[in-house]
Amino acid sequence: MIRLIPRIISFDPRPIFGCLACKRNLSTTQNDDLFDSNILPRRAILYVPGNDQRKIDKALGTFKQIDSIVLDCEDGVAANNKNKARETIKKVMDQTSNADDRSKLWSKLSVRINSIQSNLACDDLRQILSASCVPRTILLPKVDSIEHIEKVSLCFQKANNKLIDKESDQIDLITYVESAIGLLDLRTICQFTMEQCQQNGFRFAGIIFGSDDFCADIGATRTDNGDEVLLARQQVVLIAKSFNLQAIDSVYINFKDLDGLKRQSENGSMMGFTGKQCIHPGQIPIIQEAFRPSAKKVQWATGLIEAFERAQKSGQGAFVYEGQMIDMPLLRQAYNILNLNQQIVQNE
Repeated sequence: MIRLIPRIISFDPRPIFGCLACKRNLSTTQNDDLFDSNILPRRAILYVPGNDQRKIDKALGTFKQIDSIVLDCEDGVAANNKNKARETIKKVMDQTSNADDRSKLWSKLSVRINSIQSNLACDDLRQILSASCVPRTILLPKVDSIEHIEKVSLCFQKANNKLIDKESDQIDLITYVESAIGLLDLRTICQFTMEQCQQNGFRFAGIIFGSDDFCADIGATRTDNGDEVLLARQQVVLIAKSFNLQAIDSVYINFKDLDGLKRQSENGSMMGFTGKQCIHPGQIPIIQEAFRPSAKKVQWATGLIEAFERAQKSGQGAFVYEGQMIDMPLLRQAYNILNLNQQIVQNE
């Protein structure tokens, strides 16, 4: 029987609780490596226009097949439909509080609000957070500076009093990097976001790379193979993992090219991304599978940990497994694989 040790290195999006009592009792920082059973897998995140009830109903009807459904207030909604999107999303969240699979459905619901630059973000938060069941995750696009984080924190604090007495008040925050300056200042932004999240009900959980806006910002031509954003993707992974955050890869725009999607998803997984954005339901199975530990990896990790436990019982230090001398990085990798696989199974 394998016992998962309380250790995880690169996949640690634990929730912080919005209620004041929970915040007072919070004694650990986000950068410690204690394993938490509340890890939320976010392999495929599907965007659904927040004003389109038909598409929302369709997505909710298949929520068990996807890790994250994003009800969108931003790019997927025309300017004259922004208020309708807020109203529709609030209605969906109100209905979620009475759903049969309430806990599992709620954990998969996210809302992408408008950017701070649009002057719509505070209105989005005020209306959406007034629902009887608040979203599990808030996505904040186009974060270019610490000032954007500071402003959204103030907006959230104004709405936070409404959340204190609510039963479902765990809110993760995921930010986007979509510009050259946002990428260059990403480490500073992440550090500031960590500090801000300790003062309000957000839990900084991850970073999303918005490749299309990024390419537009730097004047690059978007290609299927993604060579033009390779360096940016590597930097996003590097900085995200240095803060124990999830790193979510860019959209594969050619949604009919499933072979290309598979290649890019597998490449992203090997680079260290923990998930990928998707814009069409047909992309979901390929992305979910690409970011799931394979049966071969799970078997390898299981055998390695069993060998490690035998070595520990016999008082042996270093040991060999499948021809490899095992050191701590490989052992941690094995635990990461099993912990992630366990959370995916529990979330399905």
